[in-house]
This record gives sequence, structure tokens and C-alpha cells, in this order.
Amino acid sequence: MKKVLVLYYSQTGQLTEVVKSFAAPLEADENVELVYQAIEPKKAFPFPWGKVAFFDIFPESVYMDGCEIKPFEKVKEDDDFDLVILAYTIWFLSPSLPISGFLNSKYAKLLSNKPVVTLIACRNMWIMAQEKMKKKFTQLNATLIDNVVLTDQGGNLATFITTPRWMWTGKKNGFWGLPKSGVHPDEIKKCSRFGKALSDALAKDLEKEKTSLLHGLEAVKVDNRLVGTEKIATKSFNIWGGLIRKVGTTGDKARLPVLFLYFLFLLSLIVIIVPLNVIVKPIFRKLNHKKVDKERAYFEEPSGASSERLKEYN
Repeated sequence: MKKVLVLYYSQTGQLTEVVKSFAAPLEADENVELVYQAIEPKKAFPFPWGKVAFFDIFPESVYMDGCEIKPFEKVKEDDDFDLVILAYTIWFLSPSLPISGFLNSKYAKLLSNKPVVTLIACRNMWIMAQEKMKKKFTQLNATLIDNVVLTDQGGNLATFITTPRWMWTGKKNGFWGLPKSGVHPDEIKKCSRFGKALSDALAKDLEKEKTSLLHGLEAVKVDNRLVGTEKIATKSFNIWGGLIRKVGTTGDKARLPVLFLYFLFLLSLIVIIVPLNVIVKPIFRKLNHKKVDKERAYFEEPSGASSERLKEYN
């Protein structure tokens, strides 16, 4: 009997749907004991967000300060599992605060010496968040063996409008010719292929090899057009986040003026820098295609974007 732990925090409910679809084949496997453990902050984050509350968690998200989480009900920190699946969403190009809270807590010991699969559902920018996760895993002596990423159904420009609308109003419906917010339901349904592949791999004890079990299933695709944007934004987020943290802690009114300045800066970043990067980057990619291809391959590790096993698991 294999023991698999699924850890997740879902603010909107979408990630819960993704997790359930992903893990359904494991749940149906009589040779797998599947344990779902939701990560819950002691002080719940609102949904829909208030605009001030949304920006006020920016510095702590960027620096992965985390938040206090509730004690786990289904597992103890010294429980042993054959495989851990950690599902998370992205806040300001970083893992959400409850996920950081878990990684900073005693329960992070659950990852020690374990093969870990990360599962991400987000708008479209996740690379820098996953890089932060990799560093944490190294510190915790955990082995990242796979990464699966599901992104919103809208394009880059559309989701600049639809995603904030969803976060601030709770409305996901399409409008003005724009698509619905969130990951497409078909993509959520199809992610069960990963659970099936994990079920087959566990039956063969392949998790013990601590290498990718989900290769060849189109687990992750890097959009080269967004890599530069993420890098620029991350550097600016670190500067602004550090400045705001010096002014005060979350909820301090003294932070409001600086948060407003940051909001204006973010708007200028979206309106000026992002489109400029989209125009300039294709030229750079043509001139440095080998470097770009190497970088894309690195960010797509360990699962990769190849599709040779799709027929087997459709």
C-alpha cells in the first residue's frame, strides 16, 4: 500500500477542483492510501479581495514571510508518505502566503527526503514562484520530481482585465468579448491523466527513483514571451516589497501611501514595460535562440513539455 499526501490551499475554490481531478485516479486506486490535507490560514484571506487588502499582502508574499496556519487535522509532522503532491496558486509572482506559511512551519518536515510533485493553477506567470519553491525544497531536503502547470484560458492582455475583476468582484463570466476567468474546465478535467500516470508509477515503485514520473504528458509549457517580464517584475517587486516592509507590517495605515505609489508603478509597468518587452523579446529570441531554448528547457524541468505519452493517458 502506497501512501500519498495531497497538500493544497485554495482561496477561490478553483485549485480544489484541479486537485480533485488530478488525484481522482489515485483515489480510485485500491493500492493507494490518499490523504487530502488543506492548508488553512488562522486568519482567513477574503474572497473576493478588497483592493487595499489585496495589495497589502504584496510585500509578505514576495518575501515568502508566510502566515500562521491552522494545525493539521489529518496528518502529523512526522508522518511518513511515499509521495507528496503540493498544489498552490501564485500571489505576486510568489507562492500564496498560506503555502509559504506551511513551508515555514513544523509541517514542512513532511517533505523531508520525499519525492514531491508540484501542481500550479494560475493566470500565466509562475516561473519565478517555482524557482522560489525549488530553493525551499533544497533547504528542506525534498526532491522535486515533477511540476504540472495549468494556466487561465484567456490570453495575456485579456487576463490583465479578467483576473483582477475575478479577484476583486468574484465574477468569472466573460464580458465585452473577453473569455471567462480561470483555467478552462476541459483542462481541469484532462489533468486526471497525471494522476493515472502517478498511479501506474507507484505500482512499479518508480517514485523511489526520485525522477520524473510525468514526462511526455505536456505537464508544463513555458511561454518565452513572459520570461523577461517575470524577471523584470520580480526585481521591482523585491525593491518595492522591501521598502513597504520597512514602513510597517500588514494592516498598518502608514503603508497606505507607499502602497498607492506601488500601485501607480505597477500600472506603468503593465502599460509601458510589458508591451515593450513583448516587442523587443522576439528580436532577442531570434538573435539568441540557443540561449532562449536552453533557458526554456530549464524552466520546464523536471516534467517537460513533450507529449509522447499522451495517447497512453488520454
